[in-house]
Amino acid sequence: MALRDADPMLVAAAKRGVMLSCVTLAERKGLWVTSHRETHVAAPAKSGHANSVRGVVHWSSPIFPRDPDQLEDSIENALILVARCRPYEDALATWESALRTHTVDVDVLSRAPLPPAARRLLEDARPFADAGTETIFRTRLRRLGLPIIPQVWVFGHHVDFLIGERLVVQIDGGHHVGPQRSSDIAHDAELKLRGFHVIRISYDQLMNQWPAVQNTIMAAVAQRLHLAA
Repeated sequence: MALRDADPMLVAAAKRGVMLSCVTLAERKGLWVTSHRETHVAAPAKSGHANSVRGVVHWSSPIFPRDPDQLEDSIENALILVARCRPYEDALATWESALRTHTVDVDVLSRAPLPPAARRLLEDARPFADAGTETIFRTRLRRLGLPIIPQVWVFGHHVDFLIGERLVVQIDGGHHVGPQRSSDIAHDAELKLRGFHVIRISYDQLMNQWPAVQNTIMAAVAQRLHLAA
């Protein structure tokens, strides 16, 4: 019998004999995840009682032992499931979020017998991106072979990315409003006066209009705007 104020997701997991895992658990732990509609749960590899679950069921033998009395998987197991469940750049964003927030111990993960997809993410992940959008941007741009440095301190402010010597790319999230927006505009103006070129892109442009974003950046590079005069 569940208490009135019991977490409905945990109650549902208990009724079906599964535990919350993968991107659902990562999101509950405050990690950056791309949008998803379905609940992701984990169940024993040979279990059949989770067939009634509405959502994504990961039938698997865990790398890290699971407590059968728990309704949430370990974050380590959840990340391993994320590695095989989500596209590479989405999974990398979640893994880098876990490293940045010290949610996992890298040494512990490195000694575990990780499957190939998870091992690759552990090797590629860096704890420097402020948000998953920066991870995704860096991953996509890396394919183009351009020199790119994340989180650079330029004239009193961090910029999200510096391409070459003079091309600044800023990714605007939902917090870029009000005083923050005014500060961003002032810093953009200072950068331009000092010979930098600034490109700002929104979350929607990054996630849903990438070809246009890429074309804009490549056009800037073609004009050598990333190089000092």
